[in-house]
Amino acid sequence: MKRPLGSVLAPLTVLAAVLLGPGPAAADPVSELRPIGLRVFDDDGDGWHAANDFRMAWDRPPIAELFPVTAADHRVRDQAGVVVVPAVRHPGNVNRIEHLRVPPQPGVYIVDVWLEGPAGQAGPKASTTLRFDDARPANVRPLVPAGWISAGTRLRIEHPAGPQPISGIRGYAISVDRSGDSTPCATPGWCRPAETDLAGGIDDDSFLYGALPEGTSVVRAVAVSGSGMSSAATQSATVHVDASRPEVVLSGATAGWANGPVQVRVEAADALSGMAAGGPDGPFTAIAVDGEVPRVERGAVARATVTGNGAHDVAFYARDAVGNSREGAPSRALVRIDEEPPQVAFTRAQDPADPERIEAAVADRLSGPDPARGSIALRPRGSRQLWEPLPTEVRPGRLVARWDSDASAAGTYEFRATAFDLAGNAGSGERRGDGARMVLSNPLKARTAIAAGFGGRRLVWPRCTRREGQRRCRREAIDAFELRPQTRAVPYGHGIAFAGQLTSAAGSRLGGLPIEIVESFAAGAGSLQRTTTARTAADGSFLTRLAPGPSRRVEVVFAGTRTLSRAHGESVRLEVLAGVRMRASSGLVRVGGAPVIFSGSVGDLGAPTPSGGRPVELQFRLPGREWSEFRTVQTDAHGRFRYPYAFSDDDSRGVRFQFRAYAPAAEDWPYEPAFSRPVFVTGR
Repeated sequence: MKRPLGSVLAPLTVLAAVLLGPGPAAADPVSELRPIGLRVFDDDGDGWHAANDFRMAWDRPPIAELFPVTAADHRVRDQAGVVVVPAVRHPGNVNRIEHLRVPPQPGVYIVDVWLEGPAGQAGPKASTTLRFDDARPANVRPLVPAGWISAGTRLRIEHPAGPQPISGIRGYAISVDRSGDSTPCATPGWCRPAETDLAGGIDDDSFLYGALPEGTSVVRAVAVSGSGMSSAATQSATVHVDASRPEVVLSGATAGWANGPVQVRVEAADALSGMAAGGPDGPFTAIAVDGEVPRVERGAVARATVTGNGAHDVAFYARDAVGNSREGAPSRALVRIDEEPPQVAFTRAQDPADPERIEAAVADRLSGPDPARGSIALRPRGSRQLWEPLPTEVRPGRLVARWDSDASAAGTYEFRATAFDLAGNAGSGERRGDGARMVLSNPLKARTAIAAGFGGRRLVWPRCTRREGQRRCRREAIDAFELRPQTRAVPYGHGIAFAGQLTSAAGSRLGGLPIEIVESFAAGAGSLQRTTTARTAADGSFLTRLAPGPSRRVEVVFAGTRTLSRAHGESVRLEVLAGVRMRASSGLVRVGGAPVIFSGSVGDLGAPTPSGGRPVELQFRLPGREWSEFRTVQTDAHGRFRYPYAFSDDDSRGVRFQFRAYAPAAEDWPYEPAFSRPVFVTGR
């Protein structure tokens, strides 16, 4: 689109007015060509540069919009004003210089910049300072103490030797690592301001060791000039930093109670600077009991003795070789001491419903009674016998024992209770709570008695006598259990009634109580013992039936109660005859003919027959004569036997013989000797 003519002519009119002016007082436009805001690029903050090649820029003056700029010029002067770099012209309407070089000698220079108009007229000069310094500071060393140091120690850097660069010393750059491979600054020989760790000048030469990692490290340092130039060589030093407080362990103090003075021992360990004793300012270990002045011992070990009843606070700490310490926040432990024995006293009186229960109260004001230990014992009063312990149950605050008074002889007994507290102190007492001695007289419970015997509530049995070769029997009835026979014999396979009565020593009948009938079988029986429980009737009597089986002893036992003593009935013997049977194959046998076969068995109820069998005697007799044995045979494993017998004597014709089998006694046979019924055999 075409511009209006007015918009083209207006600037020309203004320019003509400026150039020609309305008269003698017209302004000179060259005087307005001064560069505005002259500035140096890459300024490090204080104006010093490590290279003599500078970059500059400025803002164009407003007149440059109307009055063309044809070139820019610069020159460099020293501080005395002497031109050291002649004028250099930069053609065109420029507002920057990319490479402005000053002499290679460090120093402070002044640069003058001016602009040229359309006809080469020179405008006013604008000036600024250029600071150049490429001199390096002297090498510096980290000043590290020998040995280990704490994290709170300050690390110093030695000052660089003079003369110093004209830009001065900006500070120091430092690097720290484990291997020593790091460098203080990323660019060799030059450090940025951000890389200058100590940037407060030459005297800002120290920093806290806390900035270093714990352990062994390598510290490297260079001095940095005001222009960023660093020392020619990086110096290093090895530093050993211990920032940790020593570890302390207390031994001798247990979690529970002690019953006397406690020796406590503190041992300190430090993996870095160590705890080796050395001088008044060296490592030490300390213990303080109950806030008293600590006991301090040089080195890694300290000991103390804690005494007195009660709980004691034990504080302990240590200081290592570089001064790290837990003194402000010590470790703590609690030591508890109880040197007093527990107090023990029996109850004031026995419980009439349970006189065998022996109880004692236990009290301990410090550690308290031990819930796992304690005993009650007795002995005859006034004797020097050893105390006999009773089965004792330890309960909270008391001991409870049970005295089996039935197992003790009659007489007077004294008791002693022994208790322990949690500290291990033992305390004994032989008195009741009212101060009376703990003494009991035995029998402590009401006496009981058992009378028992064979038969039911009344025994009716034949009492037989033999006179002049004849056996006479008469029936006899017995009511009293204590008058019944001590031994009874019954045939094989038969049971028998057994009865009795439980009474007190005063004659009272004790009903509704359990009793046990204990049968102890003779040697060779399949079972050693059998126990049957019965309960007494209202009148104290009991009745049972003993089952068939081998010979045995029978006893009645009453276990007693809390108020009644134990009782044992008199032992009686039940003799069971062996079960022997025999038969003949024929009652008439021809002399010189086939034999008669005798066969039979021996019962083994409750007594298994051994695999080798048992001996059986075979006997015979003539009527009116004595029995004679003619053969002993052996049963098989089932108790059976068999024997053939031939008649060969002619005198046997017409004679009627009796034969029987006899099972003799044996140590491993729980039956009494017995005969079979006789059998009759006649010879012909």
